Formats: sequence, C-alpha cells, structure tokens
Amino acid sequence: MKNYVDVIGIDVSKLTIDAHIHNRAVHRVFSNTPKGYKALLSWVEKYILEQPYFLCFENTGHYSTNLSTYLLENDIDYVEESPLAIKRSSGIVRGKTDRLDAALIARYAWLYKEEFVLSSPKEQDIQELGRLLAFRDQLVRDRTGKISSIKEMQILLSSPSTDACCKIIKKTIHHLTKQIVALENRIKIILKKDETLEKNYELLVTIKGVGLILSCQILYHTSNFKRFDGWRQFSSYCGTAPFQHSSGTSIRRKNKIHQIGDRKMKTLLTLASVSAIQFDKELKHYYNKKVTEGKPKMVAINNVRNKILARAFAVVKRGTPYVPMQQFAA
Repeated sequence: MKNYVDVIGIDVSKLTIDAHIHNRAVHRVFSNTPKGYKALLSWVEKYILEQPYFLCFENTGHYSTNLSTYLLENDIDYVEESPLAIKRSSGIVRGKTDRLDAALIARYAWLYKEEFVLSSPKEQDIQELGRLLAFRDQLVRDRTGKISSIKEMQILLSSPSTDACCKIIKKTIHHLTKQIVALENRIKIILKKDETLEKNYELLVTIKGVGLILSCQILYHTSNFKRFDGWRQFSSYCGTAPFQHSSGTSIRRKNKIHQIGDRKMKTLLTLASVSAIQFDKELKHYYNKKVTEGKPKMVAINNVRNKILARAFAVVKRGTPYVPMQQFAA
C-alpha cells in the first residue's frame, strides 16, 4: 500500500457513521447517507491536507454497501475488514460505544496498514445475487418451520380448529414455495445478464452435487472467482480446510477444521458431498477409500467437500466442463 500519513476508522450503523482520525485523535458523527459521506470527506480534508490517507470500516452488509460504493466513485482508498478480525485484535476492551469502536477500528487499521489490500465493492450483479440468495434462504427456513408445525399438529391434535389451522398452513407453504421458485427464476435472469457469470455457472453445474444454489453461492462469495487465488484459500474461508495443532514436543493433535468459517457454505458443501458420493463413481470410490483407511465418516465427507471445491476452481480456470476420469465414466 501507499505511504499513508493517517487512517480514519469508521463505525457504521443503520443511520449514522462514527469517524475517528487516528493520529489527530478527533471524532465526529455523520449520517449514513451520500450527504453524510460528502460531509465526512470534507471534514477529513481539514485535518489531512492533500496527503494520502485511507478509511477502514467493518463489513456490515447492507449498512456499509452504500459507503463503499460512494468511496469507489470518488476515488478514495478504503479497506472493508472482517468484524471478527478487528474484535480479536483489540485486546481487552471494557465497555462498548460507537465512538470507542471507531477509535479501535482506526488503531487496528494503523497497526496493520502494511498488510492490507485495498477493497472494492462487489459488482452490482453479484450484490443482487447475494440479496436474492439471502432472501431465498429466509423463505426456505420459514417454509421448513411451517412444514414441521403441520406435521406436529396432524400427529398430536385432532379437532375442527386443528383442521382449519392445517388448511391455513398448507396455503402458506404453497405460497412460500411459489415465492421461492420466483426468486430462483430471478436468480437465473441475473446469471444470464452477465456472460461471464452465466458461463461460470454452466461450468459449475457440470460437477456432480453442485446445483443452482451452491453454484450461485460460490459465485457470490468468490466475486465470480476474482476474490480468491485458489481453492485452498477459499476452503479456508468456508471452514473446510484442516489446520495443524501442535506445540513443543508434548502437544500433537490431529489436523482439524477450524470453527471459524462460513456456515452456510459449509452446510451446502456437506449436502453436495452426500449427494455426490451417491451419483459420482469417482467420489464414491474416494469416500469409501478414506473410510476404509480408518478415517471418521465426517472427515471423509470433508475430504469430498474439498474435492468439490478443487473441481469448481479447476473447471473455471480451464474454461471447460468437468469430465469424469475414464475409469469412472459411465
């Protein structure tokens, strides 16, 4: 990165943004609107006269998206960092306020400025894809809850009121299903708008176990394969990469995955792996081999998850569909 003279820590909330200039130790609150962003930059330039600086703030989803877009349009350097990384680097902190959080973010950014890579917002189609996937996930959870409710009512209760409730729940389930299908159709339209997105999607679904939702989640989290250098890096992000645990000569534990990771991706990859070992002869042979070697079944499943990720990055890099090995081809 550049030889920055200062950094501005930003704590983003729904309505406001708290700004703290690290080396000047000054703080001010602005509205989380384009008008507030303009006032923020004017305020910063009063203290930092035409010298290089950058802003740092946590990735807070919808709340920080407009800020990142505004900074990009105005050619302002910024870093959008993981909230967990900032929290774990802060040490022992007593109390919590937006002002304190802004100061901690500024301190974190100043300490680690040499290691940062400047951020940029996801492309508009990728952002839209993420919003649709998140809303679809919410509807699926709602539908699953309603299905569980109706099963319990039918088993445990029997009365006219129960019958009426069941009819209402069935209508709700039917309506939710229609909305889920509508969202999936909208997702397909988004994919077709971008030639690269559509091509990578078509390559991903050639892999057994990878369908519409998993392929779209991979496209979203990798920013259409621009965010990560390879599948191992992405596996670490998802939480499926095993890590060594040892210390001195006495502690030697088996390699295991870390609890930090994207839970949604991990779940989808698990479902994809269970499906793949049933319909993909190569992965079925690989899974059985690991189990025969004495590996626990979940460890073998995790190996399959990483195989799927490796295939995903391979087909996109080559630009050709996945083709099974000749000995396993149907």
